[in-house]
Amino acid sequence: MIQLSKPAIGDAEREAVLRVLDSGMLAQGPEVAAFETEFSTAVDGRRCVAVNAGTSALHVALAALGIGPGDEVIVPSFTFAATANSVRIVGAEPVFVDIDPANFCLSPAAIEAAISDRTRAVMPVHLYGHPADMTAISGIAERHNLKVIEDAAQAHLASWNGVPVGAWGDAAAFSFYPTKNMMSGEGGMIVVHDPEVERTCRLLRNQGMERRYANEIVGYNLRMTDLHAAIGRAQFGQLCEWTVARQANAAHLSANLRGVIAPPVAAEANHVYHQYTVRVEGGHRDDFAAALEARGVGCGVYYPTPVHRLPSFNADIDLPETERAAAECLSLPVHPALTAAELDVIVTAVNEVAERG
Repeated sequence: MIQLSKPAIGDAEREAVLRVLDSGMLAQGPEVAAFETEFSTAVDGRRCVAVNAGTSALHVALAALGIGPGDEVIVPSFTFAATANSVRIVGAEPVFVDIDPANFCLSPAAIEAAISDRTRAVMPVHLYGHPADMTAISGIAERHNLKVIEDAAQAHLASWNGVPVGAWGDAAAFSFYPTKNMMSGEGGMIVVHDPEVERTCRLLRNQGMERRYANEIVGYNLRMTDLHAAIGRAQFGQLCEWTVARQANAAHLSANLRGVIAPPVAAEANHVYHQYTVRVEGGHRDDFAAALEARGVGCGVYYPTPVHRLPSFNADIDLPETERAAAECLSLPVHPALTAAELDVIVTAVNEVAERG
């Protein structure tokens, strides 16, 4: 079976873990600080605050920006539930709007139509590694005085118009879960540009204190350990190479697949292919996936139930492009560990299944 995703764990990661174990400093310490400094080079030098998960990064970013009860935050429904969960966790209300079918990200027109007098922020998700239209979204936010929190969990090194994701909004959140383009075992990174917001994030992640026992505000315990940071540093050093490999694999698939709709890429976008997600039209996506699995090609469906229809939200709204994407999208292997022979197997399997209807 060709795996849909395959975390890269090599000598660099093992040596990093042993380095921390030998140091005796396991909690938040020098490795975390070094990871924050190094990761800032990927987001135009913005301020970085490491936490224990990507969801925590969203949660703390919202809280640090003052988003809370009575506020509305515009979010997509075609995404992982953590996006909307983080809004609800701070006491605000997620407002679900439709996606642009050309890139699976928030539709700027849908954002504009959903703005009310309670709207405080918009949270674009750079889904599957394709950046949202940040030129349009930033313009909308500026006209309506809205905060922008980028959910960049799947988009390390992606960019829009040459500006890296994470460097557009008031805040951004990255994830280092094992299936992401780079990982730390578990972890997340908050990215901000305002030094006061950065300081608030640092207080919120660590029980409200910068110095031990000097608690300034009520905070959480969302620290990243030095073990996780050391793994993240080892992975970050290889991220550029892995991204180039993902893009090359995606180019090969797009040039050779038939019978499915390849992932679109906007002219302004640098797509980093967290997932290589095609559309299978005609209502046969699940049968198509089963046929690929039978041929030894792992594949995945993200996200079969839009967030607004989950029991946790259960919003009675009409999002036609979201519903269509949820019924048609299928992700194929694109990770950098794929061999040329495996890419050929994927192409052959997809084309055979498509030809047989």
